[in-house]
Amino acid sequence: MIREDTMAKLAFIGLGLMGTPMATRLLEAGHDVTVWNRTAEKTKPLTDHGATAASTPMDAIKGVDAAIAMVTNAEALEQVVYGENGMAAALAPGQLLIDMSTVGPDAVRSVASRLPDGVAMVDAPVRGSVHQATSGQLAIYVGADPSDFRRVEPILTSLGTLHHVGGLGAGAAAKVVVNSTLGVAFGEALSLGDDFGLDRSVVLDVLSDTPIAGTVEAKRANVESGTYPANFKLSLALKDLNLVTEIADQNGRRLEVAAAARDWLEQAAEAGAGDLDYSAVIPTITTDGGRRPA
Repeated sequence: MIREDTMAKLAFIGLGLMGTPMATRLLEAGHDVTVWNRTAEKTKPLTDHGATAASTPMDAIKGVDAAIAMVTNAEALEQVVYGENGMAAALAPGQLLIDMSTVGPDAVRSVASRLPDGVAMVDAPVRGSVHQATSGQLAIYVGADPSDFRRVEPILTSLGTLHHVGGLGAGAAAKVVVNSTLGVAFGEALSLGDDFGLDRSVVLDVLSDTPIAGTVEAKRANVESGTYPANFKLSLALKDLNLVTEIADQNGRRLEVAAAARDWLEQAAEAGAGDLDYSAVIPTITTDGGRRPA
């Protein structure tokens, strides 16, 4: 059993593949956790571990120290905060909203700009697989001012390793950089496997036991089905990666990997994948787009 020095009363919103083990870790750390999920049946494994289930996000955050959102995309975040029975209707001064979803810095700042006075927001997206979420080995990129970081550190430390990367939105930006570069590495590995004549499922299995396992696990269904429903749009990933490389250029720094990732994303966007998930860069890499002219 994991124990932390400072216990908190928390709301956890979103019990997907990653959210469920993360909320479980917080319970095991001794925090008092209230959970909500759009599909109510998914709360049962958590209530079996001692969590309280709420009927709406608004109900979940009443009286808590902090609310954690771990949802699929920016639209889902907007809904659980500002939609019907959303958290914003009940958030009170002194409470903290921690967004751990992968939504991009613009979405984070948009949500934060409309919160009630006295409510702080931190972005803390994660990198890792379900196994790493279960074992508390996630990488967590935190965007927060120093005082808010000190508030979230004892809460999030049981989930993994925290990297304080800057102010609000910086965590989301860092995650975009990581996702884009790892997504491109994933695509290039699949392309090379094809050239060697390896079965695609074998390559996916092998990659699932590498440092890019989290990306493989999250996007394998997309690759196998050939469909790329938008979790985080490729066009937004490209926009954020352009910003990253522009800042690097302004400081006289050449980021070779980020620039290569940007080039692949640009090709995919030009091929019409801008409104698809950022993992739609993979077919651009694995088809003729990834071959040099003869």
